[in-house]
Amino acid sequence: MASVQYEIVEHNDGWAYKLGDVFSETFPSREAAHAAAERAAREQRLPGEDTDIQYEDARGQWRVEHASGDDRPNTTVKD
Repeated sequence: MASVQYEIVEHNDGWAYKLGDVFSETFPSREAAHAAAERAAREQRLPGEDTDIQYEDARGQWRVEHASGDDRPNTTVKD
């Protein structure tokens, strides 16, 4: 099972949560960013419908993968 960790960071004169290199919107306080990250983490764990995902890889090749709706990651928030 995959693991996803949201990190709380200072961003644009406020606070945000970050996943990899991607930032959320900016929040006025660390607490607000943390609460938003907790919500995002909970939503990531919710099961959904099976679907096929199509994406272009780093070599420019198009790939198709089947994603099971109950294959959800473990999520954490690092403050």
